Amino acid sequence: MTSTDTAPAARTAHIDAVRSRLNELLEPIAGTDLLIGLDVDGTLVDHDGAMSDPMRAALRRAARDHHVVIATGRSIGATLPIVEAAGIERGYAVCSNGAVTVEMDPELEAGHRVMATRTFQPGHALATLREVAPDAHYAVEMPDGSFHATPGFQDASFGVRAKETNLDELMVLEAVRVVVHVPDLTPQEFSKVVAESGVNGVEYAIGWTAWLDMAAPGVSKATALEEIREHLGIEQSRTVAVGDGFNDTEMLQWAGVGIAMGQAPQGVKDVADTETATVYDDGTVLVLEGLSGA
Repeated sequence: MTSTDTAPAARTAHIDAVRSRLNELLEPIAGTDLLIGLDVDGTLVDHDGAMSDPMRAALRRAARDHHVVIATGRSIGATLPIVEAAGIERGYAVCSNGAVTVEMDPELEAGHRVMATRTFQPGHALATLREVAPDAHYAVEMPDGSFHATPGFQDASFGVRAKETNLDELMVLEAVRVVVHVPDLTPQEFSKVVAESGVNGVEYAIGWTAWLDMAAPGVSKATALEEIREHLGIEQSRTVAVGDGFNDTEMLQWAGVGIAMGQAPQGVKDVADTETATVYDDGTVLVLEGLSGA
Protein backbone atom coordinates (compact mmCIF):
# COMPACT_ATOMS: atom_id res chain seq x y z
CA MET A 1 0.00 0.00 0.00
CA THR A 2 1.39 3.40 -0.94
CA SER A 3 1.51 6.37 1.40
CA THR A 4 -1.25 8.04 -0.61
CA ASP A 5 -3.47 5.02 0.06
CA THR A 6 -2.67 4.92 3.79
CA ALA A 7 -4.35 8.20 4.78
CA PRO A 8 -7.82 7.39 3.34
CA ALA A 9 -7.65 3.89 4.78
CA ALA A 10 -6.74 5.20 8.24
CA ARG A 11 -9.55 7.76 8.07
CA THR A 12 -12.06 5.06 7.12
CA ALA A 13 -10.89 2.84 9.95
CA HIS A 14 -11.17 5.72 12.43
CA ILE A 15 -14.70 6.59 11.34
CA ASP A 16 -15.75 2.92 11.49
CA ALA A 17 -14.39 2.72 15.04
CA VAL A 18 -16.27 5.89 16.04
CA ARG A 19 -19.48 4.57 14.46
CA SER A 20 -19.16 1.29 16.33
CA ARG A 21 -18.57 3.03 19.67
CA LEU A 22 -21.51 5.40 19.14
CA ASN A 23 -23.88 2.64 18.09
CA GLU A 24 -23.07 0.64 21.20
CA LEU A 25 -23.82 3.65 23.41
CA LEU A 26 -26.93 4.77 21.54
CA GLU A 27 -28.52 1.40 20.82
CA PRO A 28 -30.60 1.35 24.06
CA ILE A 29 -32.46 4.52 23.05
CA ALA A 30 -32.27 4.34 19.24
CA GLY A 31 -35.57 4.56 17.40
CA THR A 32 -37.49 5.99 20.37
CA ASP A 33 -39.00 9.46 20.65
CA LEU A 34 -36.02 11.60 21.66
CA LEU A 35 -35.17 15.19 22.47
CA ILE A 36 -31.94 15.95 20.60
CA GLY A 37 -30.12 19.21 21.35
CA LEU A 38 -27.67 20.18 18.60
CA ASP A 39 -25.11 22.96 18.62
CA VAL A 40 -24.58 24.68 15.25
CA ASP A 41 -21.09 26.03 14.61
CA GLY A 42 -18.58 23.20 14.64
CA THR A 43 -21.39 20.66 15.01
CA LEU A 44 -23.86 21.10 12.14
CA VAL A 45 -21.76 23.48 10.05
CA ASP A 46 -18.00 23.84 9.80
CA HIS A 47 -16.19 26.96 10.92
CA ASP A 48 -16.73 28.49 7.48
CA GLY A 49 -20.48 28.09 7.98
CA ALA A 50 -20.89 25.28 5.42
CA MET A 51 -23.24 22.33 5.98
CA SER A 52 -22.51 19.12 4.07
CA ASP A 53 -25.20 17.36 2.03
CA PRO A 54 -25.08 14.24 4.27
CA MET A 55 -25.51 16.46 7.33
CA ARG A 56 -28.50 18.22 5.81
CA ALA A 57 -30.16 14.91 4.89
CA ALA A 58 -29.50 13.31 8.29
CA LEU A 59 -30.80 16.39 10.08
CA ARG A 60 -34.05 16.36 8.13
CA ARG A 61 -34.56 12.65 8.81
CA ALA A 62 -33.95 13.15 12.51
CA ALA A 63 -36.35 16.11 12.65
CA ARG A 64 -39.10 13.91 11.22
CA ASP A 65 -38.58 11.20 13.83
CA HIS A 66 -37.57 13.10 16.95
CA HIS A 67 -37.75 16.47 18.71
CA VAL A 68 -34.64 18.09 17.25
CA VAL A 69 -33.80 21.36 19.01
CA ILE A 70 -31.14 23.61 17.52
CA ALA A 71 -29.26 24.95 20.58
CA THR A 72 -26.78 27.65 19.71
CA GLY A 73 -25.05 30.81 20.79
CA ARG A 74 -26.34 32.45 17.61
CA SER A 75 -29.08 35.05 17.70
CA ILE A 76 -32.58 34.38 16.36
CA GLY A 77 -31.75 35.84 12.96
CA ALA A 78 -28.72 33.58 12.52
CA THR A 79 -30.49 30.51 13.94
CA LEU A 80 -33.61 30.44 11.77
CA PRO A 81 -31.74 29.56 8.53
CA ILE A 82 -30.37 26.46 10.29
CA VAL A 83 -33.86 25.57 11.54
CA GLU A 84 -35.10 25.87 7.95
CA ALA A 85 -32.24 23.71 6.67
CA ALA A 86 -33.22 21.08 9.24
CA GLY A 87 -36.80 21.06 7.97
CA ILE A 88 -38.15 21.91 11.42
CA GLU A 89 -41.56 23.50 10.85
CA ARG A 90 -42.93 22.69 14.30
CA GLY A 91 -40.86 22.56 17.44
CA TYR A 92 -38.35 24.66 19.30
CA ALA A 93 -34.95 26.29 19.01
CA VAL A 94 -32.67 27.63 21.72
CA CYS A 95 -30.79 30.79 20.74
CA SER A 96 -28.26 33.08 22.41
CA ASN A 97 -26.86 30.32 24.64
CA GLY A 98 -30.21 29.69 26.29
CA ALA A 99 -31.36 33.28 26.68
CA VAL A 100 -34.03 33.00 23.97
CA THR A 101 -36.37 30.09 23.20
CA VAL A 102 -38.25 30.14 19.90
CA GLU A 103 -41.28 28.06 18.94
CA MET A 104 -41.77 27.14 15.28
CA ASP A 105 -45.32 26.93 13.99
CA PRO A 106 -46.25 27.30 10.29
CA GLU A 107 -49.65 28.67 11.29
CA LEU A 108 -48.02 31.76 12.82
CA GLU A 109 -47.62 34.78 10.57
CA ALA A 110 -43.81 34.67 10.71
CA GLY A 111 -43.69 30.90 11.11
CA HIS A 112 -42.28 31.27 14.61
CA ARG A 113 -42.62 33.20 17.87
CA VAL A 114 -40.36 34.03 20.77
CA MET A 115 -41.52 31.78 23.58
CA ALA A 116 -39.22 33.02 26.36
CA THR A 117 -36.37 35.45 26.99
CA ARG A 118 -33.99 35.67 29.96
CA THR A 119 -32.58 39.17 30.30
CA PHE A 120 -30.03 40.89 32.53
CA GLN A 121 -28.42 44.26 33.09
CA PRO A 122 -24.84 44.11 31.72
CA GLY A 123 -23.61 47.47 33.03
CA HIS A 124 -21.44 46.25 35.90
CA ALA A 125 -19.84 43.44 33.85
CA LEU A 126 -19.07 45.79 30.96
CA ALA A 127 -17.60 48.43 33.25
CA THR A 128 -15.40 45.80 34.88
CA LEU A 129 -14.19 44.41 31.55
CA ARG A 130 -13.47 47.88 30.18
CA GLU A 131 -10.93 48.35 32.93
CA VAL A 132 -8.87 45.34 31.79
CA ALA A 133 -9.75 45.25 28.07
CA PRO A 134 -10.20 48.88 26.94
CA ASP A 135 -9.65 48.01 23.26
CA ALA A 136 -12.23 45.22 23.13
CA HIS A 137 -15.26 45.24 20.86
CA TYR A 138 -18.61 45.02 22.65
CA ALA A 139 -22.10 44.08 21.45
CA VAL A 140 -25.44 43.74 23.22
CA GLU A 141 -28.20 41.53 21.91
CA MET A 142 -31.64 42.88 22.73
CA PRO A 143 -34.74 40.79 23.61
CA ASP A 144 -36.19 41.50 20.13
CA GLY A 145 -33.12 40.05 18.39
CA SER A 146 -31.58 43.38 17.40
CA PHE A 147 -27.96 44.26 18.21
CA HIS A 148 -26.14 47.33 19.43
CA ALA A 149 -22.35 47.29 19.13
CA THR A 150 -19.38 49.56 19.57
CA PRO A 151 -18.23 51.17 16.29
CA GLY A 152 -16.72 48.79 13.75
CA PHE A 153 -18.00 45.59 15.38
CA GLN A 154 -20.18 43.51 13.06
CA ASP A 155 -20.37 39.72 12.88
CA ALA A 156 -22.34 37.19 10.83
CA SER A 157 -23.41 35.38 14.02
CA PHE A 158 -25.54 38.41 14.93
CA GLY A 159 -27.89 37.60 12.05
CA VAL A 160 -28.59 41.31 11.61
CA ARG A 161 -26.53 44.46 11.21
CA ALA A 162 -25.70 45.92 14.60
CA LYS A 163 -26.50 49.55 15.35
CA GLU A 164 -23.32 51.44 16.29
CA THR A 165 -23.56 52.51 19.92
CA ASN A 166 -20.91 53.75 22.33
CA LEU A 167 -20.02 51.64 25.34
CA ASP A 168 -21.57 53.98 27.89
CA GLU A 169 -24.93 53.59 26.13
CA LEU A 170 -24.51 49.81 25.93
CA MET A 171 -24.15 49.67 29.69
CA VAL A 172 -27.71 50.79 30.34
CA LEU A 173 -29.42 48.43 27.87
CA GLU A 174 -31.37 45.34 28.91
CA ALA A 175 -29.63 42.37 27.28
CA VAL A 176 -30.24 38.72 26.53
CA ARG A 177 -26.59 38.32 25.52
CA VAL A 178 -23.41 40.37 25.60
CA VAL A 179 -20.48 39.67 23.27
CA VAL A 180 -16.93 40.81 23.98
CA HIS A 181 -14.25 40.32 21.33
CA VAL A 182 -10.54 41.20 21.43
CA PRO A 183 -9.08 40.46 17.97
CA ASP A 184 -5.43 40.75 19.01
CA LEU A 185 -5.52 38.24 21.88
CA THR A 186 -5.37 34.45 21.85
CA PRO A 187 -8.16 32.58 23.69
CA GLN A 188 -5.67 31.77 26.45
CA GLU A 189 -4.66 35.41 26.86
CA PHE A 190 -8.29 36.48 26.79
CA SER A 191 -9.25 33.88 29.41
CA LYS A 192 -6.61 35.39 31.68
CA VAL A 193 -8.00 38.90 31.09
CA VAL A 194 -11.52 37.76 31.94
CA ALA A 195 -10.30 35.97 35.07
CA GLU A 196 -8.41 39.09 36.18
CA SER A 197 -11.49 41.24 35.61
CA GLY A 198 -13.36 39.41 38.34
CA VAL A 199 -16.55 39.49 36.27
CA ASN A 200 -19.37 37.96 38.31
CA GLY A 201 -23.14 37.93 38.42
CA VAL A 202 -23.37 36.61 34.85
CA GLU A 203 -22.75 33.30 33.10
CA TYR A 204 -19.95 33.35 30.54
CA ALA A 205 -18.13 31.06 28.11
CA ILE A 206 -14.99 31.70 26.08
CA GLY A 207 -15.05 30.53 22.46
CA TRP A 208 -12.49 29.34 19.95
CA THR A 209 -11.14 32.86 19.53
CA ALA A 210 -10.84 35.73 22.00
CA TRP A 211 -14.64 35.88 22.14
CA LEU A 212 -16.76 36.03 25.27
CA ASP A 213 -20.51 35.37 25.43
CA MET A 214 -22.32 36.49 28.57
CA ALA A 215 -25.85 35.64 29.67
CA ALA A 216 -28.00 36.12 32.75
CA PRO A 217 -27.02 34.21 35.92
CA GLY A 218 -28.01 30.55 35.73
CA VAL A 219 -28.85 30.68 32.01
CA SER A 220 -27.36 28.17 29.59
CA LYS A 221 -28.41 25.95 26.72
CA ALA A 222 -29.08 23.29 29.33
CA THR A 223 -31.58 25.37 31.32
CA ALA A 224 -33.57 26.20 28.18
CA LEU A 225 -33.51 22.58 26.99
CA GLU A 226 -34.70 21.39 30.39
CA GLU A 227 -37.74 23.66 30.15
CA ILE A 228 -38.51 22.21 26.70
CA ARG A 229 -38.02 18.66 27.98
CA GLU A 230 -40.47 19.23 30.84
CA HIS A 231 -42.97 20.84 28.48
CA LEU A 232 -42.81 17.88 26.09
CA GLY A 233 -42.86 15.31 28.88
CA ILE A 234 -39.77 13.47 27.65
CA GLU A 235 -37.80 11.37 30.10
CA GLN A 236 -34.31 12.62 30.93
CA SER A 237 -32.83 9.32 29.77
CA ARG A 238 -34.18 10.01 26.27
CA THR A 239 -32.24 13.24 25.77
CA VAL A 240 -29.12 13.56 23.62
CA ALA A 241 -26.87 16.56 23.05
CA VAL A 242 -23.98 17.18 20.65
CA GLY A 243 -21.59 20.13 20.79
CA ASP A 244 -17.99 21.26 20.50
CA GLY A 245 -17.55 24.40 22.58
CA PHE A 246 -17.27 25.47 26.19
CA ASN A 247 -20.74 26.99 25.91
CA ASP A 248 -21.95 23.41 25.32
CA THR A 249 -20.56 21.88 28.51
CA GLU A 250 -23.71 22.35 30.60
CA MET A 251 -25.81 20.91 27.78
CA LEU A 252 -23.55 17.86 27.43
CA GLN A 253 -23.70 17.24 31.17
CA TRP A 254 -27.49 17.74 31.22
CA ALA A 255 -28.26 15.24 28.47
CA GLY A 256 -28.90 11.57 29.06
CA VAL A 257 -26.17 11.09 26.47
CA GLY A 258 -23.74 13.97 25.87
CA ILE A 259 -21.48 13.72 22.82
CA ALA A 260 -18.53 15.98 22.06
CA MET A 261 -17.33 16.62 18.53
CA GLY A 262 -13.96 15.15 17.59
CA GLN A 263 -12.32 18.58 17.29
CA ALA A 264 -13.69 19.82 20.65
CA PRO A 265 -11.18 21.04 23.26
CA GLN A 266 -10.23 18.44 25.86
CA GLY A 267 -12.15 20.34 28.54
CA VAL A 268 -15.35 19.83 26.53
CA LYS A 269 -14.63 16.15 25.85
CA ASP A 270 -14.02 15.61 29.56
CA VAL A 271 -17.66 16.38 30.46
CA ALA A 272 -19.17 14.32 27.61
CA ASP A 273 -20.09 10.64 27.70
CA THR A 274 -18.20 10.03 24.47
CA GLU A 275 -16.96 11.78 21.35
CA THR A 276 -17.77 11.46 17.69
CA ALA A 277 -15.73 12.33 14.59
CA THR A 278 -14.92 15.93 13.69
CA VAL A 279 -17.31 18.24 11.89
CA TYR A 280 -15.21 17.79 8.75
CA ASP A 281 -15.89 14.04 8.92
CA ASP A 282 -19.61 14.61 9.56
CA GLY A 283 -19.39 13.52 13.18
CA THR A 284 -22.97 14.57 13.89
CA VAL A 285 -24.22 12.48 10.98
CA LEU A 286 -22.74 9.42 12.70
CA VAL A 287 -24.66 10.30 15.88
CA LEU A 288 -27.97 10.79 14.09
CA GLU A 289 -27.49 7.56 12.15
CA GLY A 290 -26.90 5.77 15.45
CA LEU A 291 -30.19 7.15 16.76
CA SER A 292 -32.20 6.15 13.72
CA GLY A 293 -32.66 2.57 14.90
CA ALA A 294 -31.84 1.36 11.40
